Amino acid sequence: MNSISKSIKLLLLLTLCCTSLLDNHTLVLANPTPAKPSHPLNNRSTGKAVLAQAVTYKKPQVPPGPGPGGRIRGGARRTLQMCPPLVQPDLTALVSFTEESGSVINVWGLTTAERPTWFFYIPYTKKTAYPVQFVLKENQDQDSRTIYKKAIALRDQPGIISVSLPASASPLEVNKQYRWFLTVSCDKENNSPPIFVEGVIQRANLIQAIVQELEKADPLKRVSIYAQEGIWYEALTTLAELRRQNPQDATFQAQWRNLLTSIGLGDIAAEPILPE
Repeated sequence: MNSISKSIKLLLLLTLCCTSLLDNHTLVLANPTPAKPSHPLNNRSTGKAVLAQAVTYKKPQVPPGPGPGGRIRGGARRTLQMCPPLVQPDLTALVSFTEESGSVINVWGLTTAERPTWFFYIPYTKKTAYPVQFVLKENQDQDSRTIYKKAIALRDQPGIISVSLPASASPLEVNKQYRWFLTVSCDKENNSPPIFVEGVIQRANLIQAIVQELEKADPLKRVSIYAQEGIWYEALTTLAELRRQNPQDATFQAQWRNLLTSIGLGDIAAEPILPE
């Protein structure tokens, strides 16, 4: 009997030990060591936007004197005799604007670049064969000197294009205003005026402390700094380049949407950015 009792006790002891080992093993599997969080800009595995501080644009004050005026949408004021046919979204300049009393719109933005880049949403394709032209002038009067003129080739699909001032053109001078136009013509007989967008750009210098901050910042942080300083063109250009390099990145998509929505162009945010 003593022998049987000892055997039973030994069996119970072994059973308890095995159960304890299994419990401990289950605990380890259920609570693995947490992985180090990845940098939000390096998270490419999900289709969801990674949490990040929203980029919003702080509009600078319109310069004193006569308002710059301008036109942000190509379809406004169109009559039945004008062409091309109505489309949505319409021809749009991706630039900040303000609406004053009396429905006056000022399309105006700052750049720090000698040769900046403009962005436009063009709803027409090369099948239409419409002539498209970009023009940059000194902002003085109707007879102002033309700085740059370029014919724009339409693409296979509607989308956002960029136009950069080339090295062959004169650089923008600091604190000087320039007026730009993008026109689309569809009437070979010139009976109908072209549709167009226009605005004013001015080059500005940032204080040295901000310049040093920009030099140390990663690209997305630079977008935020430019936006907070009211430098529209570099904020948009930097973010557009990030999107072109990483078209599936949810963070960049979300920040692009935030930036355009902050200036009232949320309807353009989902449109594709076409290759240069």
